[in-house]
Amino acid sequence: MNWYVIYTKPKWEKKVAERLTEIGIECYCPLIIKIKQWSDRKKKVEMPLFNSYVFVQLSDSERNSVFEIAGVVRYLFWLGKPAVVRDEEINIIKNSLKSPNIADASVLPFHVGDKIKLESGAFNNQNAIVQEVSNTHYILVLESLGCVLKIKYK
Repeated sequence: MNWYVIYTKPKWEKKVAERLTEIGIECYCPLIIKIKQWSDRKKKVEMPLFNSYVFVQLSDSERNSVFEIAGVVRYLFWLGKPAVVRDEEINIIKNSLKSPNIADASVLPFHVGDKIKLESGAFNNQNAIVQEVSNTHYILVLESLGCVLKIKYK
């Protein structure tokens, strides 16, 4: 069975994953904990790592069953076919999220086009290419996951 990526309505990722599990579809919605600040308090909030995406593991014949769930919009496509995510890529995400959060980080002066290896955090041991450098952040392309990571610093 393959892992596919489904696109959900905004802010519906956790609800969709919960309902998919209830009907017996194996799914994975990677979550991270962020500290949100309001005018009167701060609170730790569990948020999806990828906005509007949930991974589902199904056979080809079962793919339409996800549309029974409210909040599912469509499958993510790559080159005209539903995007397939390899098991090892799902495992990389799972293992990356198990690593402890960064307590102290320093920023080295990178330049556009530099190839780097991330040494801590959620994407530990992942290779990346620096795509953009600004006064407040770096934008990195993670080669193995095929996604873009924005790192703020100051």
